[in-house]
Amino acid sequence: MAAAQRMVVIGANAAGMSAASQARRLRGAGDLEIIALERGGHTSYSACGIPYWIGGDVTDAGDLIARTPEQHRERDIELRLHTEVTEIDPDRGRVRVRGSDPASGTWLGFDHLVLATGAAPLRPPLPGIDAPGVHGVQTLDDGRALLDDLEKTETGRPADTPRRAVVIGAGYIGVEMAEALVRRGYRVTVLDRGEQPMSTLDPDMGRLVHEAMCRMGIETVTGATATAVATGRDGRTRAVVTEDAEHEADVVVLGLGVRPETGLARAAGLPLGDSGGLLTDLAMRVRGRENIWAGGDCAEVLDLVSGRTRHIALGTHANKHGQVIGTNIGGGYATFPGVVGTAVSKVCDLEIARTGLLESQAAAAGLRFVTVTVESTSRAGYYPGAAPMHVKMLAEHRTGRLLGVQIVGREGAGKRVDIAVVALTAGMTVERMTSLDLGYAPPFSPLWDPVLVAARKAAARVAGTH
Repeated sequence: MAAAQRMVVIGANAAGMSAASQARRLRGAGDLEIIALERGGHTSYSACGIPYWIGGDVTDAGDLIARTPEQHRERDIELRLHTEVTEIDPDRGRVRVRGSDPASGTWLGFDHLVLATGAAPLRPPLPGIDAPGVHGVQTLDDGRALLDDLEKTETGRPADTPRRAVVIGAGYIGVEMAEALVRRGYRVTVLDRGEQPMSTLDPDMGRLVHEAMCRMGIETVTGATATAVATGRDGRTRAVVTEDAEHEADVVVLGLGVRPETGLARAAGLPLGDSGGLLTDLAMRVRGRENIWAGGDCAEVLDLVSGRTRHIALGTHANKHGQVIGTNIGGGYATFPGVVGTAVSKVCDLEIARTGLLESQAAAAGLRFVTVTVESTSRAGYYPGAAPMHVKMLAEHRTGRLLGVQIVGREGAGKRVDIAVVALTAGMTVERMTSLDLGYAPPFSPLWDPVLVAARKAAARVAGTH
């Protein structure tokens, strides 16, 4: 009887544990030994839910955990928490492992290695950046530390004494954390060095977000680069300093984005893309390596619209990557064809969504395109609760192929982006989109859905380019 193969997983969150679980469904413990190594203390949790835990929508961190370590172990997956991999030796098929004892370091062999090391939050080397009161928000432990600090800051303070928070960065995490802090009663200032918040939108759509955030009482300062975190006599943060101002802060939250956590892979000579993420084939194998796989936030994936690889850190992709990897290691066959770059978020009652390419990305890909922007409503205009919605659409010059959509509006706006997601994935033209048989009733949509209004206008613009 042949000895069991060994699958080693580095990183026990979305991609890693999806891969382990799927491989276990297909191969029993006598055929495949699975060892998952996690340097933290939690597994299979929703990092995307942390802002809603901070804001009080989710009351218990346990609600963010999809599967506990014990549940994984019950499925014959050997899970080692607080265990760090310090080196990968791809040629000899082994990794060096360090446990709770910093001096320890043993080699662990593998037949299949899954790299699911995730992404690390950007933390600029500013004076005072490591002072008490400054928080990144990437893991459950980060969220717990922030929540404990907020509760300590709030305890014993008179109700009429303003609490102030500064969020550095106005991307998805930045605006979501701004909302969470507003809900906790803080006066919030968001600092961003860009022309407008949400660099994942074109500036004209980002301006709509900026205006809405200001109306919500969130001071949003653009073109502002943090130069230092000022501290008080107790060493705790008291303000964030920019080139021309000082913004008071009882607490500071970093929302500057993330980078792929690929230091181990780089040291091992594995191939990385332009953004530093691991490069894989469609089966999620690391290029040039038959028995090494990568998925989740540490990997780059194919953008189906531009034809280039991109780094997009989202749990939706990570779980799909893990399913593909686990299926292939388990003896089946699966591929991950790519993404179209979809994301949706909210700040208070404003919904923000995008898919496909921005103008800058389309230009960088060498595409010629037309753009249109329309303002419509979420429901029939005469129906109670109808709210304004802005839709921007990019289409390829002459061919009319849909290239991208951005949506900013109130209730009902965000998930409308899924119409465009399907159209992008299918390679549809904007003219073809105008005949989509979408659901209609006054409580849900105008007679012409806002996305289709944009498609009609884009189709007319394309026709004018012939």
